[in-house]
Amino acid sequence: MRFEGYAARFDRVDRAGDVMRAGAFGPVDPVPLLLAHHGHPVGAIEAIGEDADGLRVTGRVDDPELALLVRRGAVAGLSVGYRPLAVRQGARRELLRVTLVEVSLVAVPMQPHARISRVFETDDR
Repeated sequence: MRFEGYAARFDRVDRAGDVMRAGAFGPVDPVPLLLAHHGHPVGAIEAIGEDADGLRVTGRVDDPELALLVRRGAVAGLSVGYRPLAVRQGARRELLRVTLVEVSLVAVPMQPHARISRVFETDDR
């Protein structure tokens, strides 16, 4: 099963009060796809990169039980694991540059707009 969506959205406050700014990720090296930021990979990130709205990803879920939860919308959130490199502290912490470590499927994303937007079978596109 494959999916598309945003793992992070730019210029939106997350539940911790942080704001990811455009350009924060820069060129992105391959990273693993995890479940809730833990354990072993549950699939793979097939395409990843910034666009005007955020960090857009296309991924594949290999675990059949997890794929079913994603198809049903029970796990519809995306989240990023990162290391901050450059931040600006004001009323909110603005993340200006980060190193991406992983992307995770989550039930409740830290950033409410970081979600799966499309689910399709491996051969559909």
